[in-house]
Amino acid sequence: MSRTIIDVHILQTVPPSNINRDDTGAPKSAVYGGVRRSRVSSQAWKKATRKAFEELLDPAELGVRTKKVVDTLTERIIAREESLRAVKAEQVWPMAAELIHAATGAKIETPTRKTPAKGNKAGATEDVVEPQAPQSSYLLFLSARQLDALAELAIEGIAKKAEPKVFLKESDVKARAKRAAATRHSVDIALFGRMVADTTDINVDAAAQVAHALSVHPVDLETDYFTAVDDQNSDAESGAGMIGTVDFNSATLYRYAAVDVDLLAKNLDAGLADEERSGEPVRRAVEAFIEGFALSMPTGKLNTFGNNTLPDAVVVKLRSARPISFVGAFENPIAQGDSSEGHVGAACQALAEHIPAVEGAFGAPADHTWIVRVGKQTQELASLGEQVNLRELVTKVGEVVADRLGKRG
Repeated sequence: MSRTIIDVHILQTVPPSNINRDDTGAPKSAVYGGVRRSRVSSQAWKKATRKAFEELLDPAELGVRTKKVVDTLTERIIAREESLRAVKAEQVWPMAAELIHAATGAKIETPTRKTPAKGNKAGATEDVVEPQAPQSSYLLFLSARQLDALAELAIEGIAKKAEPKVFLKESDVKARAKRAAATRHSVDIALFGRMVADTTDINVDAAAQVAHALSVHPVDLETDYFTAVDDQNSDAESGAGMIGTVDFNSATLYRYAAVDVDLLAKNLDAGLADEERSGEPVRRAVEAFIEGFALSMPTGKLNTFGNNTLPDAVVVKLRSARPISFVGAFENPIAQGDSSEGHVGAACQALAEHIPAVEGAFGAPADHTWIVRVGKQTQELASLGEQVNLRELVTKVGEVVADRLGKRG
C-alpha cells in the first residue's frame, strides 16, 4: 500500500555556541565515522519545534505536558465556572485529580515540602503543609480539547454535589473520562507521540521521527574563560568580581526528520465521527512542522552566544515508501582544505552526490523534491529538485498532502 512520507534534510551552520549540553555542561557530542562530532539531541530540537508551534498554530490545536495537570485542569474548570474559584481546594482539586487518574491511570498525589514556620528562629523549620494541588507522578501530555472534555465532566460532577469517587462509579463516567484522554489529540501529541505507563491503551505512536543533529566534520571542544568586574569597585580595587568558564564549539550540522503523514492523519482522526474528519488539520500540522523544524533553534546558552542562525539549505522529499536519512553522506567527515572554504560547500557537494547514488542503488526515488538554499556554496544542491523559498515550500508540501488525503477519502 502506498504511503505518504515527508523527509526533511537540513544543513545549518552554528557559530560558537552551547545549545545542548551534557551533565558536565559541555556541548553534547558523539563519535560517527571514527571522529568526534558535535551533537544536538533530538529532544532538544523537538522541544524547540513545539515552542515554534505556539506562533504557527491555534492554542486549541496544541497540548500541555506537565506534572501539574490538576492545576492545569483546574484553570479550565474555573474559566467555565468562576463561582468554583472559592471552593478550588475543597471541591475542584479532588474532582480533577480523580478524573485524571480515571482517564490516565497515573498516580495523583499532593506534594508536601518543609517551609519555615512563623515565629521560629532563623533556620528552624517544621513540617508545614501548604495548600497545593495534587500532581501526577510523571509528566502527562494532554491536548487542549482533552482537557476541555475533562473540565466539562468535572463541572458535571461538582454540580451533582457528589464525592469524586462516588461520581466516578456512576454509569459511563469512568469510560467518558478515559475516552476524553484517548481522542481529539493535539498536533504536538499526534506528531511526537505520548507514553502513559499506567494505561498503555491511550499511548500514541509518534508520527514524526527526529534524528540527533550531527556536525558534518570533526569538532574540538573549546573553553571561554571570562571575568566580570564589580561596578561598585573603586579605581584602587583591582581584580574581578567573578571568574568562570563556559564550554562551546561551532559546527555545520546535518539535521534530519521524517513525518509519516498516514499515521499523523490516524492520530488526529482518533475518536472523530466520519463527518468531522478532514485533511485540513493534517495539512496544517505538516506545514507547521516543516516551518517550525526549519526555523527553530534550541535555546541553550542563547543569551551568551547569540547563535541565531537559519539553515543554509533545506531539502524536503515526498515519498511513497519508507523514510530515508542521508547522514551517510557525512560518514566520511568533511575535511577543510583551503582555510577560507569552510564546510558548507563541501557538505552540499557530498549530499548532492550521495542522494542520487542511494536512491538509484535501492530504486527509491522521491515523488517530489523541493530545495530552499542560500548562497553560491549551496549551488551543488540545485539539480536535486525544484527550487523554492520557505513560504513556497510550506505551501506546496501542504497542497500535495491535502491532495493525497483527498484522493484516499
